[in-house]
Amino acid sequence: MTDRTMRRQVLLFMSILYLGSTFGQVSYSIPEEMPKGSFVGDIAQDLGLDVKRLKSGKARIYTGDSAEYIELNKERGVLLIKDRIDREAICPQTSPCALHFQVILENPMEFYSIAVEVTDVNDNAPFFKRDEMKFRISESVVTGTVFVLDQAIDLDVGANGLQSYLLKPTDNFVLRLQNQADGSKMVEMVLQKPLDREKRDHLSLVLTAVDGGEPQLSGTVQINVNVLDSNDNAPLFTQKIYKSTLRENSPAGTIVITVSASDLDEGSNGKISYAILNSVDDASEVFDINGETGEVRLVGSTDFEKKRQYQIHVQASDEGGLTDSSKVIVEIVDTNDNIPAINFMSKSTVVTENIQPGTVVTIVNIQDPDSGENGKVQCYINENIPFSISSTSNNFFSIVTDGDLDRERASEYNITVTCSDEGVPSLSSSVTLTLQISDVNDNAPVFERSAYEAYIVENNTPGLSIFTVKARDADWNQNARVSYILEDSSVNGVPVSSYVSVSADSGVIHAVRSFDYEQIKDFQFRIKAQDGGSPPLSSNVSVKILIQDQNDNPPQVLYPVQTGGSLVAEMVPRSADVGYLVTKVVAVDVDSGQNAWLSYKLQKATDRALFEVGLQNGEIRTIRQVTDKDAVKQRLTVIVEDNGQPSRSATVIVNVAVADSFPEVLSEFTDFTHDKEYNDNLTFYLVLALAVVSFLFITCLVVIISVKIYRWRQSRILYHSNLPVIPYYPPRYSDTLGTGTLQHVYNYEVCRTTDSRKSDCKFGRAGSQNVLIMDPSSTGTMQRIQNEKSILDEPDSPLEVRIQHCSTLNLTYNATHKSIVFKLRRIPNGYF
Repeated sequence: MTDRTMRRQVLLFMSILYLGSTFGQVSYSIPEEMPKGSFVGDIAQDLGLDVKRLKSGKARIYTGDSAEYIELNKERGVLLIKDRIDREAICPQTSPCALHFQVILENPMEFYSIAVEVTDVNDNAPFFKRDEMKFRISESVVTGTVFVLDQAIDLDVGANGLQSYLLKPTDNFVLRLQNQADGSKMVEMVLQKPLDREKRDHLSLVLTAVDGGEPQLSGTVQINVNVLDSNDNAPLFTQKIYKSTLRENSPAGTIVITVSASDLDEGSNGKISYAILNSVDDASEVFDINGETGEVRLVGSTDFEKKRQYQIHVQASDEGGLTDSSKVIVEIVDTNDNIPAINFMSKSTVVTENIQPGTVVTIVNIQDPDSGENGKVQCYINENIPFSISSTSNNFFSIVTDGDLDRERASEYNITVTCSDEGVPSLSSSVTLTLQISDVNDNAPVFERSAYEAYIVENNTPGLSIFTVKARDADWNQNARVSYILEDSSVNGVPVSSYVSVSADSGVIHAVRSFDYEQIKDFQFRIKAQDGGSPPLSSNVSVKILIQDQNDNPPQVLYPVQTGGSLVAEMVPRSADVGYLVTKVVAVDVDSGQNAWLSYKLQKATDRALFEVGLQNGEIRTIRQVTDKDAVKQRLTVIVEDNGQPSRSATVIVNVAVADSFPEVLSEFTDFTHDKEYNDNLTFYLVLALAVVSFLFITCLVVIISVKIYRWRQSRILYHSNLPVIPYYPPRYSDTLGTGTLQHVYNYEVCRTTDSRKSDCKFGRAGSQNVLIMDPSSTGTMQRIQNEKSILDEPDSPLEVRIQHCSTLNLTYNATHKSIVFKLRRIPNGYF
């Protein structure tokens, strides 16, 4: 057979049905004994499938319990020979012979039925079970007597099977063939010429069986005939054909039937013996006959599913060598002895949770070899699961989803398929399929709270863990892996990432910086929880951080202002009564709560019996009448303390002048010793001063040299000119010999408040001044300050200066004109 002839032959048809999954059927024809790897058919083309679909669907061949002779090449989409096919081994004496299997695809589930007919090749010669046949024939046998010969066996079928017989020599016997109902031929040897024992007592013949194959094959057997003395009556069976039935799986020894023959001769020539002749099938191995009684008994096992009928050729012979033959036909009756075999055609045990209802999960193939009602099968599955089973075609059932799947509710299902036949009694079998539900990213992470609020004490260490946010994802594996992300936002114009950070894996929120309650008291931001699915799902939560105050700031004294270059004094008239408000110590604490509650105490005083400080308001009042004996200079040390733990404090020195006018106290305060207040950055200022002095020195040196050169050049010019020299007098030049052009001026610095409850300063006429700040270095006469505005220029309209806090004023007292000139030196957050 040529390679072209060996190629696929699509014999039947292909049909496509849509029953939730796809079904189709394709048939091919190939000869047996093809070498491994030979081409069978282009399954992809014949089924209209793309090769990519074969790969993505994990296409495979399903044969049930049968051996796999055909394999699928998914790369090319073709069927190939996997193993040598021997038609005689697969389906002996059966024609046509076909291999039935299915091609299974998944995602979605599809299967196609494939039938491959295996055609016969003439690879088996006819043969006889016995090497020789022996006959004892009386010489008195008349011509025309028939002797039945053993049939030859040819495992091939059709034209390659057994076709004819030849008998040689044909001097005394000729060959006669009789067609049987089952298609076989009974071989008979007919006597055509009388035997003569005296001439020849032994004959040797050769029977040849020939098939019809190309090339023709044959097999032979030797026939030996011994010629006996005369026996003129042959045995005769009562029936030419006997029929009986036998239930399969009957025990050995069961009597099937009893055959009977008679012989008219007497004595040894009338004694009959029975025997089973060898036949094509294995009847002689399954049945046995009693040689004396003719009882046919079962000695082997019968199986309706393997063989449904046996034909037994029985021979009766007498002692004289005469014989007769008969046929016994035994019909095997089926019994319900096979339980349904359940096979899952899909190897995949995993489905995704988002598949639609009605999707085929797997296909079940049921095989029950019994026949009739015994082979009819009904299947069902266990209840309370979102699956159902339905019959799709003969012996095939589909398990489909009839509801939505949710892996978060059930991650797997045990589907028990139970199949029962309709025999009596009914047989059933069950198989459980464990179906895993694979996860789909259909659940977003969910935070444990709808919003978070956490507290952190100020002055924390950067990197400190504040608290942890936690989100859970009901999905599984990578889809449930939650990562935490700080969403972009700003706090007071600053990115929130400069305040806090979040651990992507654990959700721990860390402080990036040290917080200061006085700068920021709370802030909000959002954290996103994102899973690892594709595409990822996420959710957000709001987080509020509250900064808790620490007592980290000491009180700050706003009034009286402590200066390093001058002394501040509050003036108290000697006529002040008990409870006279001298001044008020004003202090603030930038902390909050009890950390900002301030109390005032008098720590030191020149005369403790004269003044007291209000514990809560810081007001300094007299506690007795001021007398002339009280010293003019009074020095009070007030300590301001907050209520924190531990508490912090600040100290302020209040200088009080007990006097009725400014001149009275001037001489007293000129000797007042300054409290030196050293700056923490003294080194820096010293270095800066040194640099400035060095720069000025170099600059002055350059200027002096330049001036010297300039004057030298000018003197050279004047020396050689005849121009007169005109003396130059500076403007406002006057004699200093007592003409009184220079002014007698005193310089004061004044600061006061008129009410302890208001941060106001009022200045009226010159005689109403009662608060004095005196620079000790300002003694004697001082140069008049230019461009100053005298507060006495308009005597009828007193000047009021309103200051929000505490201010410092420069006052200039003119002794000649008895006027005071003031200059506002510093007004923090005020107006005038």
